[in-house]
Amino acid sequence: MAAQYSISGTTAKGIAASVEHAVADGSLAPGDALPPVRRLADELAVSPGTVATAYKELRQRGLVVTRGRGGTVVAAAPAVASRRPPKVPDGLRDLAGGHPDFSFLPDLPALAAPSTGPRSHRATPRLPRLEERARAWFDGDGVPCDSVTFAHGALDCIARLLATELRPGDAVAMEDPGYHHLLDLLQAMGLRTIAVAVDDEGMRPRELREALRAGARAVVCSPRAQNPYGGHFSAERRDALVEVLRQAPEVLVIENDHAAEIAGVELNSLTEGGLSRWAQVRTVTKYLGTDLRWAAAACDPVTLARHDGRLLLTSGWVSHLLQAAVLALFDDPSARLLVERAEVAYEKRRAAFVEELARRGIAAHGASGMNVWVPVRDESALVNGLRTRGWWVAAGARFRMAAAPGVRVTVAGLETARAARLASDFADTLGESAATYGG
Repeated sequence: MAAQYSISGTTAKGIAASVEHAVADGSLAPGDALPPVRRLADELAVSPGTVATAYKELRQRGLVVTRGRGGTVVAAAPAVASRRPPKVPDGLRDLAGGHPDFSFLPDLPALAAPSTGPRSHRATPRLPRLEERARAWFDGDGVPCDSVTFAHGALDCIARLLATELRPGDAVAMEDPGYHHLLDLLQAMGLRTIAVAVDDEGMRPRELREALRAGARAVVCSPRAQNPYGGHFSAERRDALVEVLRQAPEVLVIENDHAAEIAGVELNSLTEGGLSRWAQVRTVTKYLGTDLRWAAAACDPVTLARHDGRLLLTSGWVSHLLQAAVLALFDDPSARLLVERAEVAYEKRRAAFVEELARRGIAAHGASGMNVWVPVRDESALVNGLRTRGWWVAAGARFRMAAAPGVRVTVAGLETARAARLASDFADTLGESAATYGG
């Protein structure tokens, strides 16, 4: 408890530093209560306002949280490790990892060595031809493309966008269930998450409105191929969400269109709604190559300037060799053909599995992308039961905040001929679970 650690300091910064040191060395653990403001002020012979300022700084940095009458306590440590998927046991068919079917990924091109002689990558951080292709890529789906930039993958881009806008302790509206790496990222950045429920059409407008009223300063969402639920924005849902977001013009809206070319549905983007602060992020790892850690982002001019200013101060630019590889694959007709084949195959595999489950009375969600979400009562029982039958699927716990239990099945590598067998094993496992736990 906090009583076991003597907080010191005569200024707000000194008091905050003392608490931070205690949290760092373990003297104060997550959940430990800090002394009430007036009591600590008396102990340190400072004004209550000084202690209150220190506690406010600690809250803004995500080190403590205030629980009303429960007082101020040390915040939970980022639970990054808890969301990492377990190792796939030997001999099982892996449908848990979220990976594409590698048979649809093109071979990476052979690249020439970079040109010799002096040159300034910082002055020209983006290859002009790739930037042109990126603009056409966004423009083809109706996304405004006047301001385009690059990053080292979608998570890198989203992290930088959030870091330039928010401070630790700020809140972000997130999909629930949502992408576990994004949830981990926000925790590691000291940001708070506000869960926004999703359905087959993506984020729900009413829940988004509630999140904005609760103080969300940014929104991160997927317009299609939502991971893990598989939803996508219909035109009607897009319009309803835009109407909500127009009431909060200062909020930054980030669309993660991570599976653009293989989602299997057209894009209905929030960026078409005239929002003030927005970005759409696209990457190619799911269909051109998992080692191609490159992303493009279209955004409003202010967001672009802030992102690029931070990038300039860190890595400076995205490797021109990496950019050249992406450009070569964009220009390669055989790579384009593989991507088209992948999109068709994933749509068939997703539909086949959902239909086979439905024939057995099992509801599932997978309107786009590579994943299917199946609501279940007991995630562990289902995962372990399928394991005994040779399948490895992902328990939904690492994707959920307040959503009901479920499991995620990545169908990218599930051939349609095997969909019936998996659905049958799914039904048998659910039946055993109901018999064991009483329905």
